Amino acid sequence: MKIGLTGGIACGKSTVAEMLVERGAILIDADRIAREVVEPGTPLLQEVAAAFGQDVLHPDGSLNRKRLGEIVFADEAARKRLEGLLHPEIRATMRKRMEEAEKQQPDRLVIVDVPLLFESGLQAMFDEVLVVAVPPDKQLERLMARDGLTREQAELRLAAQMPIERKRELADAVIDNSGDRSDTERQVEAFVKEKGPA
Repeated sequence: MKIGLTGGIACGKSTVAEMLVERGAILIDADRIAREVVEPGTPLLQEVAAAFGQDVLHPDGSLNRKRLGEIVFADEAARKRLEGLLHPEIRATMRKRMEEAEKQQPDRLVIVDVPLLFESGLQAMFDEVLVVAVPPDKQLERLMARDGLTREQAELRLAAQMPIERKRELADAVIDNSGDRSDTERQVEAFVKEKGPA
């Protein structure tokens, strides 16, 4: 089974992904792929620099994510332009890795961690979508604490995503990560059992 894993920023998706892997699932991480496609020397990194200016590169030629983030989170048109550059390559790589995983280990769950799954309209790529959620106020607190952001910066990042409550409604399954770790573990365990051998 191919499961799309998503949630809001700072909802604990990585924690849940880890728990699924511990239970035998294969994890494909869209964020990791997103970093790979813009590594120094890649044609895509050159395109990003051409579109957003050389100051989105560090002196060593690697992508200055913080600088790029400042540009695209403050300007929706810029964000859309960046997505237009990156998304086709990221999706193609994701598809390829999903196919490889299914061929090599057809009896295991394939979990694809995609932060903006609904925003990017990728539901059809998966058999089911699993959402990791916490209440919006907790999400804001966690984001500020995790990334050292001001309330205003954190709210801008949240505003760039679909509200977590809407993601809950669209999900095939939800893991509520607002309790303690063992509570989340129990929900993950139940999910894996229901989906068959991971």
